[in-house]
Amino acid sequence: MVRKITFGVLWLGLLTYAFFLAPPEQPGTLELIKNLSIGQWQGINPLVIALFNLMGIWPLIYSAVVFIDGRGQKIPAWPFAIASFAVGAFALLPYLALREPNNNFVGKKNALLKLLDSRVTGVVLTVATVILVAYGLTAGDWDSFVQQWQTNRFINVMSLDFCLLCLLFPTFSRSQSFLEPLPHGRFNKTPRH
Repeated sequence: MVRKITFGVLWLGLLTYAFFLAPPEQPGTLELIKNLSIGQWQGINPLVIALFNLMGIWPLIYSAVVFIDGRGQKIPAWPFAIASFAVGAFALLPYLALREPNNNFVGKKNALLKLLDSRVTGVVLTVATVILVAYGLTAGDWDSFVQQWQTNRFINVMSLDFCLLCLLFPTFSRSQSFLEPLPHGRFNKTPRH
């Protein structure tokens, strides 16, 4: 119950911050989002480009866990996972608050679950993440990013959303049985079906 309340309060806090406390919305935000989405990146800070694209990778990472976890839940996981591609933690926090700890996978994996659970998917997402982080850190303009973070709601909330997704994942995966304890404190990956 404490976990549910914590995730619920965190979600309400995120909503309150995003709509009432974050810096104001700037003109041109929709144009910026459009340009980031279609790859027209001229004149956009590489840190913003990397962050925006990482916000597409995180929902894929969460989907690999949420779709499998959702098989044993009373509430369907797919609406939350799909919505996370648009709004990140804003969509995942309610699921995390409503779900029950699930230690058993029910049924067979369909093609989507096999793809999301494959090692290839994990490697591709890891390589893409490393490339984006390296690009943002080496080519990005930190002074410009800090100024944008302080004055632009989209950049500010996207950054907060990214941080929350990073911080929430271990709490979510800890309640899963992806790792089965073995003798002497070692762990073994749960068998794949």
